[in-house]
Amino acid sequence: MNGPTLLQTPSEWSPSSWRTKPITQEVTYNDNAALAKSLAKLQRLPPIVTPKEIWKLRNSLRDVALGRAFLLQGGDCAELFDYCNPDAIESKIKLLLQMSLVLIWGGNKRVVRIARMAGQYAKPRSSPTEVLNGKEIPSFRGDILNGYAPEDRNIEPDRLVSAYFHSAATLNYIRAQISSGIADLHRPLDWDLGHVQDPEVQAKYRRIVESITENLRFMQTVGADTAGQLETVDLFTSHEGLLLEYEAALTRRLRNPINRAPSSSSHNHELLSQTNQQLSRVTTAEDSGWYNTSAHFLWIGDRTRQVDGAHVEYFRGLENPIGIKIGPTMADDELVTLLDIVNPNKEIGKVTLITRYGVNKIGGILGGHIEAVKKSGHVVVWQCDPMHGNTRTTPTPSRLKTRSFASVFSELSSALRIHKEHGSFLGGVHLELTGDAVTECTGGSGGLMDEDLSTRYETFCDPRLNEKQAIELAFLVAGSQRQENT
Repeated sequence: MNGPTLLQTPSEWSPSSWRTKPITQEVTYNDNAALAKSLAKLQRLPPIVTPKEIWKLRNSLRDVALGRAFLLQGGDCAELFDYCNPDAIESKIKLLLQMSLVLIWGGNKRVVRIARMAGQYAKPRSSPTEVLNGKEIPSFRGDILNGYAPEDRNIEPDRLVSAYFHSAATLNYIRAQISSGIADLHRPLDWDLGHVQDPEVQAKYRRIVESITENLRFMQTVGADTAGQLETVDLFTSHEGLLLEYEAALTRRLRNPINRAPSSSSHNHELLSQTNQQLSRVTTAEDSGWYNTSAHFLWIGDRTRQVDGAHVEYFRGLENPIGIKIGPTMADDELVTLLDIVNPNKEIGKVTLITRYGVNKIGGILGGHIEAVKKSGHVVVWQCDPMHGNTRTTPTPSRLKTRSFASVFSELSSALRIHKEHGSFLGGVHLELTGDAVTECTGGSGGLMDEDLSTRYETFCDPRLNEKQAIELAFLVAGSQRQENT
């Protein structure tokens, strides 16, 4: 185990050592016997993902941290069990593929794709209760704990097991679709834009597709067509590691794969490129490590990132690549302390910092965070989440949560500019989106207004970009990247 064996802490790590720490977003189960039964069942079930897949992602994120690739992460805010159906899964796969095609064209870099799918069933809440129709009831905390209907708000431990099987079924279908050629670049026109009817967006996408098709035709003509590599892609899964009982039950000590990226020690220094001005250190790892087998990538939320808290304690022992949501209340020194705890060996790309400040706050915060991390010696993936800091509620009587497309893009543009000003670079984006034609975020070329939101407002938690807005955002980011590269 790479990290925990070298941690300078007074206590040893284990999948249950988080229980000795204070916890936020705690869940109170009324039936402890039923909880124990569900956790015992989870401990007996096979892993959903494997160490080989996890390390494939870690190697890819190392490339992102070094500027060799770009990270696209997206999906539902709160995944529902009902989303485990072919149409819902396929629409999100295709949307992420379409967006990555545009980003590859813009940045001329490989795109690493991580879906907020196959496990994003738990949501943090600001209050344990809410008022609905004049009655106070428990808050909806995600399908993994309770149901959205008012009569289904009691916490049910057997939902933990249901979450496992829905996650496994979703990932199984993702793998089946990808292996069946859904991502074949020889026929990218099959990735139709679905609900996107805007002629300008359609035309931009078609031009990119035609350019790629022409290049592929040339490669076939000269005999340089590596068809096997062009027919498939990697699509990894992720979710917020909020429910530690669930995550710990799916944590296994497993044999490490052979194809691991170099980890760190005090030996064999390798000088990296001018882009990072950092050192990578290489050591020999033990034969096994602790893996969270519920997903390839997990993140700590902005509400649960306390340096002395249970979530940080749990995450510090994992071999998985991890993310940390960074909000406007994060102090520079606290950020460095947090990185030292979860990644004491300073392994490149092990940690993704997911910044979520808000369009009005990013200018006064991001630069300080970048400089603090540079001075610390950590080499992280910098990822912008332009969604969460820009949420607002429409006036009475609708009182719907929404986000402005203009604010989302403005924060993303600011992140690109600020990183460049500080000799850094933005490594990726983290978006809440859906492949459906919902009306949850205002703006975009469709010109959605507050009064349009009720047309198809379907989220059970936070507002998501619809397919058209997500593709538009990819074009805008790609355009910025392309200008930077010329």
